[in-house]
Amino acid sequence: MYSHPTQNPAIDQTIRHDWSVDEIEAICRLPLLELMGRASAVHRAHHDPNAVQKASLLSIKTGGCPEDCAYCPQSAHHREVKLGKEQLMDPGIVLKMAARAKAAGADRFCMGAAWRRVRDGAAFDAVIDMVRGVRDLGMEACVTLGMLETRHAERLAGAGLTAYNHNLDTSPEYYSQIISTRTYQDRLDTLAAVRGAGIDLCCGGIIGMGESIRDRASMLHVLAGFAPHPESVPINALVPVAGTPLAHRAPVDALELVRMIATARITMPKSTLRLSAGRTDLGREAQIMCLMAGANSVFYGEKLLTTPNPEEDCDTALFAALGPVPVSVTMA
Repeated sequence: MYSHPTQNPAIDQTIRHDWSVDEIEAICRLPLLELMGRASAVHRAHHDPNAVQKASLLSIKTGGCPEDCAYCPQSAHHREVKLGKEQLMDPGIVLKMAARAKAAGADRFCMGAAWRRVRDGAAFDAVIDMVRGVRDLGMEACVTLGMLETRHAERLAGAGLTAYNHNLDTSPEYYSQIISTRTYQDRLDTLAAVRGAGIDLCCGGIIGMGESIRDRASMLHVLAGFAPHPESVPINALVPVAGTPLAHRAPVDALELVRMIATARITMPKSTLRLSAGRTDLGREAQIMCLMAGANSVFYGEKLLTTPNPEEDCDTALFAALGPVPVSVTMA
């Protein structure tokens, strides 16, 4: 068994944390219409089905990461990737971009730095200033900075950080095919530090990296075993980038993404499911199917760190198609 972030004895007992991999795999393999129907019913029982949160994501330090994640163009190991390195952005510039994102309708601002781990010093102090500034704008603040220790998590909590993103990426069994420079337990230890500081978990994964349906079920098994479940679960479809080891992978079939979101919704009823990377390969109708299956957040803006995202006018058309309904949800 893999250790999980700190257990909460007051957790709602109607939410399960004892799913087996076999159960989750069986759900994922249900006939599609039945799977979507079940997921939609769970979603409606715990969420406003018309509420879709817009979140914005900015790379505040780009490239040169010492990790060797096979999917990531920011890895220093993938020398054929054409990506310029950028040092940590000035907090003032970041906050201007956060204000612009808020004006465009985003109420969550996420910041990512291509670091292996958080280290004390001027760079981390600058991130703390960014977090405080985003919160002062009245927005939720989320960061992804790599591994961190308890003292770093506590400083982020003190600055008002809403959530910390640290994805599992894939199943424990398939993990070694994707990354060798940090262990699965390293990821779980960081999540435990985040939870211990009282910060929400933003933790999900990626499909389309060559994993099996069983691997997808196994990753959800780990996530659904957290008590409480992660407040935020990004579901990403691989965006193959030239120069990375996964550049040859075919795009994920849209219905595979629908299945993954529906299964995640059934196993983690109260989590916010974020339709994340890979949206550029989805038509409007496929995205709406993902929302019907239980997704209730999208990343808004033309780029997710370094990979493309639908242009603003495309998302404007998507939300117009959804109808004159509330399109924002505030996290607790």
